[in-house]
Amino acid sequence: MPEQNPDPEEQETEAERNRTNLMILGAAVILVGGGVWLVNALIDANKAEECMEAGRRNCNPISVDRDSR
Repeated sequence: MPEQNPDPEEQETEAERNRTNLMILGAAVILVGGGVWLVNALIDANKAEECMEAGRRNCNPISVDRDSR
């Protein structure tokens, strides 16, 4: 019959598992957020490039609030 508790010092406590799981979740959230940001940046760059290739001049218009004039 296998030993159930070989050494109490080697056992991972529930708090350590929770901390590890939270760290993994945080890393996953950061990776997904970075991926979404990167995809949006690539889409914007592609739109600007297509505009310039079409020969247009005002590809990145500057928005100015009418109240600030």
